[in-house]
Amino acid sequence: MIKRESYLSQIRPFIDKNELIKVIVGVRRSGKSIMLELIKEELSDNKVPQEQMIFINFEDMNYSNLTTATALHDYLKNKIEAINGRAYIFLDEIQEVVDWEKCVNSLRVNSDADIYITGSNAKMLSGEYATLLSGRYVEFTIYPFSFSEYCEARRLEKDNKNISDYFIEYVKYGGLPFLATTPLDEQAKVQYLKDIYASVVIKDIVKRNKLRDVDLLDRIIAYVAANIGRTFSANSIAAYFKSEKRTVAVDTVINYLNSCEKAFLFHKISRMDLKGKEILQINEKYYLSDHGLRQATYGNNQRDIELILENIVCLELLRLGYKVTIGKNGTKEIDFVCDKDGKRIYVQVCYYLSSEKTEEREFGAYENIKDNYPKYVVSMDEFDMSRNGIIHMNIRDFLLNFQL
Repeated sequence: MIKRESYLSQIRPFIDKNELIKVIVGVRRSGKSIMLELIKEELSDNKVPQEQMIFINFEDMNYSNLTTATALHDYLKNKIEAINGRAYIFLDEIQEVVDWEKCVNSLRVNSDADIYITGSNAKMLSGEYATLLSGRYVEFTIYPFSFSEYCEARRLEKDNKNISDYFIEYVKYGGLPFLATTPLDEQAKVQYLKDIYASVVIKDIVKRNKLRDVDLLDRIIAYVAANIGRTFSANSIAAYFKSEKRTVAVDTVINYLNSCEKAFLFHKISRMDLKGKEILQINEKYYLSDHGLRQATYGNNQRDIELILENIVCLELLRLGYKVTIGKNGTKEIDFVCDKDGKRIYVQVCYYLSSEKTEEREFGAYENIKDNYPKYVVSMDEFDMSRNGIIHMNIRDFLLNFQL
């Protein structure tokens, strides 16, 4: 089990802050349960007895009788009263509990309990839930392994491959923790990814949002997977289906895309006009939370490697806590404009700078941007091709060594 310090460092300041519920969210199997185990380990290192920790995984049938707010509240209240000292409560996949927020808020108010919950759907903290818990929780998004974490996990398995070999694996199969820590053949890896995809679609999208047309949902997801990193709109998806002799309302497409976002299957990245400094409301880009899911359901990660590299870099920037947008610079476009704590970086991603035309496209995207913020071009090239103050980096170096 690797210690995901980048997340622990965010959570650590809130340990023992009973007034705030710690909410850990992310796509299914991204490592949320492991984060709970790491927090428990941290507590043990700080001399908190195991007897003060209560852990429930609501995907475990042994707890199927606790999936209502009242039943869960009564169970936890009795457990807390039997503890000598503060209780530490860990509730995994809390969205399986009806009206869970009422139970959790009551325990927060009336018990000496430090509460941690996980969920696989952003909708769990919207609407009524957000109103009841407003200002009373802090949220952390957990992503699948970064390339750095993937390499760390593979080394713990005493694998003798080099960084280049790891990167080939990472491009093809993604960063879901189980695949990095469990020896499997290619067929088993693909089957695992297909099973995770099916679980996300059925449990976190269809069931959670009461969607009726699963075939349409699969087709929309396939369209997005084929077009990651390309600008498009709900209108363009509806037009595509029309060309395929299937009529789909634009509002339906928007609803299905939103449901996928809430399940953390996709991350929508908006476009920003760098001159007008405003967010554009059309033609966003979508990136998968884990590109391995694309390999299992759509295939061709290696053939479409330029799209996959862009997906990998986008997720890395989100992991690092940047607010990421696409930059519209006149007729040119910058892949990622990244803002954090009043600072900004720009990032262009390509496969290889294999021709003068490609170099001009990638470096020329920064033309007329006169600020002094760092500007990067990231590619698979091994040689440093930096010029005019624009930093060129090999993508593996960028993923392993980039500093905030």
